[in-house]
Parts: sequence; structure tokens; C-alpha cells
Amino acid sequence: MQFLTQKIEFPDVSEASADGLLAIGGDLSTERLLHAYSKGIFPWFQDEEPILWWSPDPRFVLLPTDLKVSKSMRQILKKDHFKVTVNKAFKAVVENCANAKRNDQDGTWITEEMIEAYCKLHLQGYAKSIEVWQDDELVGGLYGIEINDSVFCGESMFAKVSNASKVGFITFIQNSNYKLIDCQLHTKHLESLGAKNITRQDFIKYLTPRGI
Repeated sequence: MQFLTQKIEFPDVSEASADGLLAIGGDLSTERLLHAYSKGIFPWFQDEEPILWWSPDPRFVLLPTDLKVSKSMRQILKKDHFKVTVNKAFKAVVENCANAKRNDQDGTWITEEMIEAYCKLHLQGYAKSIEVWQDDELVGGLYGIEINDSVFCGESMFAKVSNASKVGFITFIQNSNYKLIDCQLHTKHLESLGAKNITRQDFIKYLTPRGI
């Protein structure tokens, strides 16, 4: 594990610990964040912690061709109970993700510093949000970073009503041309939609312009 300096660089991902921790420190500048994502590295830390950088092995991902849509979810999608938009309320999506209560977490890793950093990425065209609306109310959504137009690195999602985040996620995948969706770490929710583990080495191949 390496302590970062002001220089925009990271150790090789092979130096990460068994749980994926690679480096500590640095900053959340746009330049550093884009460099990190291009190398298969992402920040994840709590408010009271220094900035922690991760590159887990295996990596939890979704190949769009593996997307699973259950019969009940297909019926929900057909009923048009929700409206799905892209990049209409980026900051609101991130803030809702930060405030969402999660069974396996005491607090949030989406700090004010993180919100500011990702809003800057959004303004520069690198970060994208997907919003789910019901009766003009924002009830679900997700956000993440685009890499090389072929990989979408999902950061977080939220839902205020049942199935809202699933509708947003499925609709987004079905209307995109990404080769890979990076889910970072395993969740049962995303596993039910077809996500699976691949090796870090195979994941990083997708980050090159050629892909796999």
C-alpha cells in the first residue's frame, strides 16, 4: 500500500492488498480521478478517513448481453409507471445516493468532498446520471463515470419506491452501447440482474480503447 503525493500517479494495481486497497491520500481532482478510473482504481472512504483508493480482484461487473430481466420486471417496464431520463438532475441523484439508508452500512462514503468532485466530472462530460421519476418526483437513480465510451463505472444507486432503481438501471443498459458495466463490488441486487465476478486483469483489458 502506497501513500500518494501531489504527483498524479498510482502504484501498479497488482500491489493492492487482498481486499483491494491500493493507496492512501492524494486528492479528488478531476485529473487524478480520471487517471484512477482509466487504471481500474476508484476512491472509497468514510468521512473520518483519509482518501482510500481500491482495485479489487475479482471485479464485479455486468456484461450488457448478460442482463437478466425477470418476467415481473418486464411487466413493470411495459406499464410505464416510471419516466427515465439522463443527466437531468445529476447532483440530486448523487445527494440521494449519499442519503440512502443501506442495511450493510452505518454511514455514507459519498462525502461532501466526493459530491463536489463528481459534480465537476459531470460538468466536464465524464460523469453521467440516470434519473427515475414518478409523478414528477425523483424516486430513483444512479450515477457513474464513462471510460473510453465502452465502459460505464457505476458508483451508486438509490430508490425511494420499489423497483425504481431497477427500472433505471435496466432502461439505461438497454439503451446504451457499453461493452461493460463496472459494479465494483458484489451485491445481491446486481447479481440478480446478471452481474458477475471477473478477474481484475480481464477487467482492465476493457479499459483500453480496443477492449476485449
